[in-house]
Amino acid sequence: MKAFAALFTTLDQTTKTGLKTAALAEYFRTAPENDRLWTIALLSGRRPRRAVNSTKLREWAAERAGIPLWLFEACYPVVGDLSETIALVLPAPEKQSDKSLSEWIAMLRGLEAVDEDARKAAILAAWDALPPIERFVFNKLITGGWRMGVSQKLMTRALAQATDIEEAELTHRLMGEWTPDSVTWQSLIEAPDPTAGLSRPYPFYLAYQLDGEPEDQGPVKDWLAERKWDGIRGQLILRGGERYLWSRGEELMTERFPEFAALLDYLPDGTVIDGEVLAYDKEQEAPLSFNALQPRIGRKTVPKKLLAEAPCILMAYDLLEWQGEDMRQHPLSERRAILESAISGLPKEAPIRISQKVDAETWDDLREARAISRDLGAEGLMLKRLSAPYLAGRKKGDWWKWKVDPLTIDAVMIYAQAGSGRRATLYTDFTFAVWDGPDLVPFTKAYSGLTDKEFASITAWVRKNTLERYGPVRQVKPHHVFEIAFEGIQASARHKSGVALRFPRMLRWRKDKPMEEANTLDDLKQMLEQYG
Repeated sequence: MKAFAALFTTLDQTTKTGLKTAALAEYFRTAPENDRLWTIALLSGRRPRRAVNSTKLREWAAERAGIPLWLFEACYPVVGDLSETIALVLPAPEKQSDKSLSEWIAMLRGLEAVDEDARKAAILAAWDALPPIERFVFNKLITGGWRMGVSQKLMTRALAQATDIEEAELTHRLMGEWTPDSVTWQSLIEAPDPTAGLSRPYPFYLAYQLDGEPEDQGPVKDWLAERKWDGIRGQLILRGGERYLWSRGEELMTERFPEFAALLDYLPDGTVIDGEVLAYDKEQEAPLSFNALQPRIGRKTVPKKLLAEAPCILMAYDLLEWQGEDMRQHPLSERRAILESAISGLPKEAPIRISQKVDAETWDDLREARAISRDLGAEGLMLKRLSAPYLAGRKKGDWWKWKVDPLTIDAVMIYAQAGSGRRATLYTDFTFAVWDGPDLVPFTKAYSGLTDKEFASITAWVRKNTLERYGPVRQVKPHHVFEIAFEGIQASARHKSGVALRFPRMLRWRKDKPMEEANTLDDLKQMLEQYG
C-alpha cells in the first residue's frame, strides 16, 4: 500500500502529464504484479464492489474520532471529499501494516461475507494501522471515488513505457470483460492468450467537434458525410459462433438487444462492426427518438412487450474486422465498400442498416443537409476522411462531428447546491425554472458551462440571498436568468414541468435580462412538439 499511496500522492500533486507518466511507468516496473494488475483495474473503472456504505463510514469515523456526528457532517462539505474527511478526523494510528494494495483489496472484498459488527471491526482496525495518506487511499478503495487525474490513455502510455509494448496494442488488450480475478499480469500484458479475446472489442475511434469552416478540410470529394444519429454507440462482435455487443464505455450489453442474435445468420464469423444502436421503425425505414430507446437502457433482460414497442437495429458506420482480419489500417473507402457489400443484400428483417452517405458536390450542399438534421431526428453530420485508417481514441484531423447548434431557453435559477472535490466551497449545481402564468415551474438542473470566476460570483450571491435550506440545497430568491443549452427534449411524467432535457448545460449568464423576460412552459411545450 505504501508504494501505491506514494504513487497516488505524486499524481495528485502535479498537473504535468510527463511527470504523471513517469511516475506510473516506474510503478509498473517495480510494484508486485498483483498490485500492478489492480492499479490498471482501478484506473480503467474495474473497481471492487463497495463493501460498506457511506452512512456507516461517517458514523464509525465520528465514533472513532470521539466527535458528534453533526460535527463530522459539518466538516465534510468544507473538505469536500468523504475519504479525506475521515482521514483527517481520525486519531493517529497506534499500529503499522505492511499489507500490499492487493491484500487490502482482498480484505475489503471479504467483508461482503460477514456481518456488520465484523465489518466495523475490520475497518476500525485498518484505520488504526495506516498513516494519513495510506488511510486516505484505503478509504478511496472503499468508496470507489477515484479522482487521480489520470485518463486511461495516459495510463496506457505509461504502461507502454514500462513494458516496451506498443501503446495501440496495449489499448486493445485492456479492453473487454476482464477483471483481476480472471487474468494475471502475464496473461493480460506480457503474453495474452489469443483464444481469450473472442469477446474483446477494439478501441473506439472518437471525433472532435469541427474546428473552423469545413472548407478548411480540403475538397468535399475527399470526405464521407453521414448523419450523426442519437442512440448508443456500440461495437458488434461476431466471433466463435457467438455475438457480443459493447458500448463505447466498455459495457457489455449483449442481452439487452437479443434481436441482434439474428446477425449470426447473416454475417460471417470474424466480423466486427462499429455503429449506433437505434430504436427503429422498419416500416418507415427511419430511426425513432432516443426517448423510444431509453426504456431499454439499463435492463438486464427485455420483455417481449418492450421488444415490440422499441425494436432496435444497428446503424453500421464502419468495419473493423472482416472474416477474422483486422481491417483498421485499411482506408475508410475500402472498409466502407466491404461493409456496403455485406449489408446491402440482406433482407429487411435483418436488424442492421448501413449508415447512408449524404451526397454532396460542395460544402454548401452539406450545410443544407446539416440544417435539416433535427427534422430527421439526427444531431448533425459526421465527416470522415476516405483515405483514413480507423484509429484509437479521440484524434483530430480525419474524423469530425459537425453538429447542429444546440436548442436554448432562458430560465430563472431557483435552487443551488455546492459541488464536490475542488468545487466543494462553491455553489455549482443549479435548478432552473420557467414561467407558467405567474408561477415559476422547475424543469431542469445544470452544473457546467460557467467560468471559475462566474461560479465564485454566483456563490457569493447565493450566500446572501438564501430563502430556505433543505439539507445541502438552498432555495434562493428568483432573480438571475441563465441561457440553458440542450441537445434534445422529450416528454416526462416524472418531472413537474412534463418535459426532460438531454445534456443541459449553462451557455451563458444573462445579466442583461430581467427574470420577467425568461421563457415560459408553453415555449418548452412548443419545442417538445417540434423536436420531441
